[in-house]
Amino acid sequence: MADDHDIALETERRRAIRALLATPLLLPASDEFALVRRHAEWLRAWFGAFLGYRLVVEAGFARLFKPGLGPGLGRPLLRTSGPFTPRMYAYLALTTAVLITCPEQVLLSQLVADVRAAAVEAGIDVDDARRPAERRALGAALRQMVAWSVLREEQGSVSGYADDEQAEALLTVDRDIAAHLLATAPGRARSPEEFVVQAADAGPGGSRHRVRRRLCEQPVVYVDDLTAADRVWLRREQRRDERSFLDYAGLQAELRAEGAAMLDPDEALTDVTFPGGGTVAQAALLTIGVLAGRLRPEPGRLVVGVPVPDGLLDEILTDLTERHARRWAGQYVADPVLLREAVVALLVTMGLMAWSGPTVADAEPEDQVPASVADRAVDARGVRGDTPDGTLLLLAAAARYAPAEVVR
Repeated sequence: MADDHDIALETERRRAIRALLATPLLLPASDEFALVRRHAEWLRAWFGAFLGYRLVVEAGFARLFKPGLGPGLGRPLLRTSGPFTPRMYAYLALTTAVLITCPEQVLLSQLVADVRAAAVEAGIDVDDARRPAERRALGAALRQMVAWSVLREEQGSVSGYADDEQAEALLTVDRDIAAHLLATAPGRARSPEEFVVQAADAGPGGSRHRVRRRLCEQPVVYVDDLTAADRVWLRREQRRDERSFLDYAGLQAELRAEGAAMLDPDEALTDVTFPGGGTVAQAALLTIGVLAGRLRPEPGRLVVGVPVPDGLLDEILTDLTERHARRWAGQYVADPVLLREAVVALLVTMGLMAWSGPTVADAEPEDQVPASVADRAVDARGVRGDTPDGTLLLLAAAARYAPAEVVR
């Protein structure tokens, strides 16, 4: 009986950990919310010790504060029409600031006026000449607040504001959730760049927390993305942590000389599933398989990234498009550039490809962390244009998608 109780306890705690990792703002509607409440004290201690994350559990929500991973390593909020834009993020921050101190109930028109006033006070230009675009950006922020239960629509809806400036709604504000939205207070930073760096500070946990966070939050972690101290810690502790990740988070470690990845058999801890459905995902899977088969590094060498020859990616995608044109979305069949950008963006996001650049191993002094080959971010449409020389690299994790060699 004692063994059965222990197994049930471990299962409940693992479910709670996974729920919070997947949804850092967990609401009572979640099936796992009751488990998080039940094991709140244990979870606070585990997240604090293992990842250096702070956990707040209240009657109406549970908030796991993830400080961030550093420049180029974030994942955007996603809408049905695409990721949040910088303007939407600005309005999200302004709305948060207003809601923390506003009345429990507020009219939509008053909330909009207060947000615009906060923007002016913060020195943000509210462009009246672009009012439709401004309304759409603010409207996206308001809808996100509704999704997070910071705002509850009593009469009317915030959705109408994007198309109609005169739209009205009566809203109830949950100031407690609003006060717990920001993982890192931006007031200490003198620039956006400094804020991103400060938000990723691992604090006293140092390499222990920094490496574990990246293993939890990134598809793959390469050794040349890590500082010398972090590489030493990973190599020394990876076997011990392999068991911890499996027991507590249900993640299976794949450890290689080039780096490490945590695989989730349930595919529940990611917002991007790969392999996946749809034209872009199918094209990316087929493309990475061909590249991995053609660009195998020489045996015996430790190679994290292999340059993709000019024209090879276009050649592969052209051939694939001709073969699968009937099944693929017409917009991508008709626009090879759009397909290429989308495929590269997905493969970069998954840590299978990267734009060439300096690695952390090149940095001096040891704790200086420049942009690494896996740090190249993607924007809403594809790969950013600020790459050093435009050279794509096929990264080591792509080998798992290489066709099997036939032994004769």
